[in-house]
Amino acid sequence: MCPFAGNLVRHFAIICVLLFVVAQLALVADEGVIESTKASQDMVPSTDPAVPFWHVARPVYADKGRYGQTLQRYRTEIRSRWTEKNLYFLFICPYEELNLKPSPSTSTETYQLWDWDVAEVFIGSDFQNIRRYREFEMSPQGEWVDLDIDLSKPHHELGWTWNSGFVVAARIDSAAKIWYGAMRVPFSALQRRPPAVGEKLRINLFRSQGPPPNRVAVVWQPTMSDTFHIPEKFGMLRLIEATAK
Repeated sequence: MCPFAGNLVRHFAIICVLLFVVAQLALVADEGVIESTKASQDMVPSTDPAVPFWHVARPVYADKGRYGQTLQRYRTEIRSRWTEKNLYFLFICPYEELNLKPSPSTSTETYQLWDWDVAEVFIGSDFQNIRRYREFEMSPQGEWVDLDIDLSKPHHELGWTWNSGFVVAARIDSAAKIWYGAMRVPFSALQRRPPAVGEKLRINLFRSQGPPPNRVAVVWQPTMSDTFHIPEKFGMLRLIEATAK
């Protein structure tokens, strides 16, 4: 074999290895894991994805329907960060038409907020009883509701009377047709122990978009059901250390 041909073979082998590594990374990303990057200090939830706080957050995307169909036009970016006290989420939500509740209240909890446009986080720390978890919702108008979910009860929506102390912020960019929502969830509302690098929580991420009868459910991990409340289909959130710059 001539040297030139040998170089081609080596280069081809390197390219194959790189493609394999990229494929494996993509596979990991598709295995239902969102990584939350540690932050050095807490902050007021920001809806601006350009602020330094959100720069190192590794995004995942909710772009499926409940049964796994692709919903590319509603592809929603979600980022997460954490501190010793709080867990943060940022939703970047493209929309066609918003379904907003008249006379919104941002100072009190809004029961049945799920009937309107919302972004939602379902998250649980109990790996023994996965039917117990917490639900956090926010609207494009900054409304909110949090629920202590126990699917063993016939009316789990009654868990809305629970209060986590979470905080939300939201804004609508009507020119770009994107709304942004940020959450700050106290770890004390999720578990008794303090968080630690490497820890995992069970999670799924959702959006409801648009008015009926054309309302669209956008999900991160498809539930394969008409309801979001299928904990067997949750993915994982992993707490990671900040990446050195």
